[in-house]
Amino acid sequence: MHVAIVGAGQAGAALAAKLRADGFEGRITLYGAEPVPPYQRPPLSKAYLLGEIGTDRLLLRPESFYAERGIELRLGAPVTAIDPAARRLEHGGAWEAWDHLVLVTGATPRHLPAAVGGDLEGVHVVRTLADVDAMMPAFVPGARALVVGGGYIGLEAAAVARKRGLEVLVIEQAPRILGRVACAETADFFRALHRARGVELREGTALERLEGSGRIEAAVLGDGTRVPVDLAIVGIGVQPAVALAEGAGLTIENGIAVDAEGRTSSPGIWAAGDCASFPWKGRRIRLESVQNAIEQAEHVGRNILGAGVAYDPVPWFWSDQYDVKLQIAGLGGDHDHVVVRASGAGRSHWYFAAERFIAVDAMNDPRAYMIGKRLLEAGRSPAPGAVADPATDLKALLA
Repeated sequence: MHVAIVGAGQAGAALAAKLRADGFEGRITLYGAEPVPPYQRPPLSKAYLLGEIGTDRLLLRPESFYAERGIELRLGAPVTAIDPAARRLEHGGAWEAWDHLVLVTGATPRHLPAAVGGDLEGVHVVRTLADVDAMMPAFVPGARALVVGGGYIGLEAAAVARKRGLEVLVIEQAPRILGRVACAETADFFRALHRARGVELREGTALERLEGSGRIEAAVLGDGTRVPVDLAIVGIGVQPAVALAEGAGLTIENGIAVDAEGRTSSPGIWAAGDCASFPWKGRRIRLESVQNAIEQAEHVGRNILGAGVAYDPVPWFWSDQYDVKLQIAGLGGDHDHVVVRASGAGRSHWYFAAERFIAVDAMNDPRAYMIGKRLLEAGRSPAPGAVADPATDLKALLA
């Protein structure tokens, strides 16, 4: 039996390792468009961009790991087509057969259109090793950086740029930063943090265009202001990489639609990670996180081997900005009120929908994060008043 894994990122590496760990003895092939073995993406915009770690420490496993376990790495060229009926894929100009195919193609960053200067030299996105390597030479003290987008990617890039001594302007078209992903209280915390570190942050501000003769020289904002800049970092979100699946006729619904076990609409084809949407608590969601990439991929691996179990995660995420570690558990998008809790040097924001606890953001407060996550896993909701009371021992909420 041949399991073909298309996408050599965190999910692909986790799936291949899981299959071997669970006793699968058939052929495993890991196809990756990039020329390097699977590596970690989160440190790219943090420790790697800061120069604190090298490429060797980005790798999830040494190449010898795959060779020792009989996992074939096919790197440096994308899979270009899938034939579901014949159970074949095209790679490097040749067609190869598979018995199970797993799509872990991830997501691609949204780019600014060329019409507004998105194709100028010095305009960058943050997704791959090549992306970060391309921007590194511009990260010199005194350089003027424009960050387009006030989500986590943009704010993380802004934090690294300031630590490297760049002058940083962040613009966010929406009324506030983190508008899609966090409550107003969390946005307030990070707005204050960035401004205290010298970042100029303008919310409710659109980008009109970027200007330059081949290379970026300035940005014209929505109010007509012209700002000289040396580089731009675009963090306006990602979109699931579904072109391969769409070309094969698979159902697409905010990503490659899979059932609770990870199967797509085509027999023998599975999907996991950033590219896949799945049923969760009565709705269909897609999660962009390392946690989901690993856990969902391993879940698919178990089901390929016949486990037949549904995927029901407690989503969790993290973000590092300056000396603040943000840890998030749950999805807070449906909240109607937030409870703020201070704890020494840390603080946490607890999201409730009516009286139901649905998520927590913990800033330098790992204990609040851990307890909040355990409450979510148990399906339990603490009283908002008890959470807010500094005299409450959070651990008692688990009793």
